[in-house]
Amino acid sequence: MSDIAAIVVAAGRGERAGAGVPKQYRTLGDAPVLAHTLGAFAAHPAVGRVLAVIGEADAIQYKMCLSCLPDTRRLLAPVSGGNTRQASVHAGLAALADTPPAIVLVHDGARPFLSPALITEAIAAARAHGAAIPGLPVTDTVKIVDEAGRVTGTPERAGLRAVQTPQAFAFAPLHAAHERARAEGRNSFTDDAAIMEWAGHPVHVFPGEATNMKLTRPEDFDTAERHLRRDATLVSRTGTGFDVHAFADGDHVWLGGVKIPHARGVIAHSDGDVVLHALTDAVLGALADGDIGSHFPPSDPQWKGASSDRFLAHAVALLHARGGVLDHLDATVICEAPKVGPHREAIRARIAVIVGLPLASVSIKATTSERLGFTGRGEGIAAQAAATVRLPANRHPTDAPGV
Repeated sequence: MSDIAAIVVAAGRGERAGAGVPKQYRTLGDAPVLAHTLGAFAAHPAVGRVLAVIGEADAIQYKMCLSCLPDTRRLLAPVSGGNTRQASVHAGLAALADTPPAIVLVHDGARPFLSPALITEAIAAARAHGAAIPGLPVTDTVKIVDEAGRVTGTPERAGLRAVQTPQAFAFAPLHAAHERARAEGRNSFTDDAAIMEWAGHPVHVFPGEATNMKLTRPEDFDTAERHLRRDATLVSRTGTGFDVHAFADGDHVWLGGVKIPHARGVIAHSDGDVVLHALTDAVLGALADGDIGSHFPPSDPQWKGASSDRFLAHAVALLHARGGVLDHLDATVICEAPKVGPHREAIRARIAVIVGLPLASVSIKATTSERLGFTGRGEGIAAQAAATVRLPANRHPTDAPGV
């Protein structure tokens, strides 16, 4: 038996979603939302057990979900949840405690679009760190507001993440933290990471997925239906990119959003990050939407010294706006120096955060040109890249959604 179990929390009433039934049992496509969610875990080869925590009155609706699944062998008998999410997770952990898994994933029943890659990444992060949660960079400015509605602070966005599920943990510490919180009457935690933080455990954040949305309001179901329709008719595209910069006086270069000490700098209008520039062109190429220079012309002074993560994030935002999905990024750095190997994982992690991909979907390689050409003579640095995307079929890639 696999040492990994998943708890799918589905005991809430979901009243904000409307329609008179709990949101996890509303039909999405041809099956209830919860069926999509359970199916994602039941189909993943690394997950040995899947436990749903449901409302006491939802047994019949839960059976309807099971009838929509092709394989229910990994699903345990459901358990009844409590009045809060924390109580429901505690019930799930207690049900697993007699034969505890090594790793437990805790996921919201109303997040039906998690990918196999995200589950794999969550498991790997839990094994590496003991407690790990998926998160996306916050793109809107966030304000801290007091009871009177006055702004009291504006935190830096760079340190903020919008947290998702599945949250992944070593089972024993999470179970112990829940037991302690219950014994001490601490019952207001809104996610399991907060309980682990309170119990003194460090929590690692790994890149989430923009498509891993939580269905909360009626309009979310409209978005979800469009997502299903588009996903059923998406076609794959591949774009490529290339960038080069000459060396100049300086003490560092930027590669993939990471500042790397070096004996030289580069000549560039922006920060000269050849990896992010090549990746940006690769995404734009898959969209058939020009190149980085047409979107961010070097003649425009606002891009002087700009951080290149803005360019890549813009290209990915264009992809999402057209109903597309980013599947994979691959880049190769070409230079004699600096050495990329010691920084490879930091670069992969930074790119994953910028674009909202799992780490497993970002590849970074490096090579020399055997001392041939300008890179071989140490005169500059280059990068080439490829992006694999999916776009809605039967639509020109520059059409707006719904056109």
